Amino acid sequence: MSGAASTTTPGAPIPEFKQTMGHPQPLWMLFMTEFWERFAFYGIRWALVLYIVAQFYGGSGTGEAPANSIYGAYLALVYAAAIFGGYVADRVIGYQRSILLGAVIMAAGLFLIATTNQELFKLGLATIIAGNGLFKPNISTMVGKLYSVGDERRDSGFTIFYMGINLGAMISPILTGWLADRVFGTETMPSYKVVFITAGIGMLISLLWFWFGRRQLAGIGRPPVGGENKMRVLFTLIGALIAIPAIYFLLTIEAETLNWWVLAPMFVALCVLILIEGIREGAVQRDRAIAMLLIFVFNILFWMFFEQAGSSFNFLADKIVDRDFGGWIFPVGWFQSVNSLAIITIAPVLAWLWMRMGKANPSIPRKFGLGLIFNGLAFLLLMFALSSLVDDAGKIPFWTLFMVYVIQSVGELCLSPIGLSMVTKLAPLRLVGFGMGGWFLSTGIGNNLSGIFAKHVSGETGMTVASAQSGYTFGFWLLLGAGVLLFLIAPLIQRLMHGVK
Repeated sequence: MSGAASTTTPGAPIPEFKQTMGHPQPLWMLFMTEFWERFAFYGIRWALVLYIVAQFYGGSGTGEAPANSIYGAYLALVYAAAIFGGYVADRVIGYQRSILLGAVIMAAGLFLIATTNQELFKLGLATIIAGNGLFKPNISTMVGKLYSVGDERRDSGFTIFYMGINLGAMISPILTGWLADRVFGTETMPSYKVVFITAGIGMLISLLWFWFGRRQLAGIGRPPVGGENKMRVLFTLIGALIAIPAIYFLLTIEAETLNWWVLAPMFVALCVLILIEGIREGAVQRDRAIAMLLIFVFNILFWMFFEQAGSSFNFLADKIVDRDFGGWIFPVGWFQSVNSLAIITIAPVLAWLWMRMGKANPSIPRKFGLGLIFNGLAFLLLMFALSSLVDDAGKIPFWTLFMVYVIQSVGELCLSPIGLSMVTKLAPLRLVGFGMGGWFLSTGIGNNLSGIFAKHVSGETGMTVASAQSGYTFGFWLLLGAGVLLFLIAPLIQRLMHGVK
């Protein structure tokens, strides 16, 4: 049986792939390409807000709110840029060339942020955003193109791919944290420059891995018909370079302004375009597009609170969590690896479970509902810790934040890899890359809201036990309510999917 889906051109012949460990061989090449890209992306995640406060605000707690805002805006724009990257791959240069070009630009941005100048730092962030927009949605779309729409291995394949993401995300904070705190710096004065340079090297490895491995794809992801001219790549590069100053400007405006005047209109426009294309393809595809867009709304809420991991949870770990193990201080950055370690451990179990359940496999909306509820349970644990487990020094036990990451990871596995698979099943055939961009835009809006929320948790002078307890209590009730609501309307959404599982 073929392990491939359609190529960039609907109706094109489906190649027969050699199978490795029960999946198409190119899956493992894409796995490692994404591993190194995520190594780069998550290698800087733990350091960004701490670096901004230390470098540009002299370590003052008053810098937490603007640091959270910049971090949220950065993540939001990373995912918003995926819309344009998906469209460019669909219609202009193809998925393979988009991935290669995005890797080059992203690597340049990672090296650029290794500077102590605030404006160059923001310009580097803008460059990373432009490159990641071309890379991220298209590497995920390529995975979907290895499987036919009815292939029961598709969800399992995406879960395996998601393990590659998290393997890179697990190793990079440990390595970069060790280099910053122990080799080139100290616990009190980490060398953040080394963090960013190490991430840049990881991105170059990702580029080379895909460059040499792309022949395995047998034409999957090549430029669309009529788009073989290499000058299109040059024009795309010029467009990306022109976009960088615009992205830089968006990083400098208020997070609320960015959300309501930039991201929200983009999301509405994307929904309209997807619906129009769905209507053109018939009633079934129209309903599937509606179902996908409804899921996008719940996805926003999930990431608004999940992404506290890169913002307010870092300040929580730094100020309020007891990290002292008999004189050895657990590095703040290492908490970022807990999520990935949990996913690597649990993902094979869930991948096996989804396949084992067969027709009894929970529907996509119910998996999303589980994701929201588990995310809420993580905040319930924080509510308990901040109200009942604070010691005389104003600290909560180490295990509480550790388990928050573990519980969130279960929720993430119920939602994120399933969401990637969902888009490749439900998006209009001619706009799969654009649909993947929509998935990442909804994630981006959630990430920007996470920065706004984290800013309120920290307040004007920095995080306290009281401010954290108040904010995280709100998060629990909102997530729980959304999860229950999604369970209640799951049958309606499932009918709109017309048999897609």
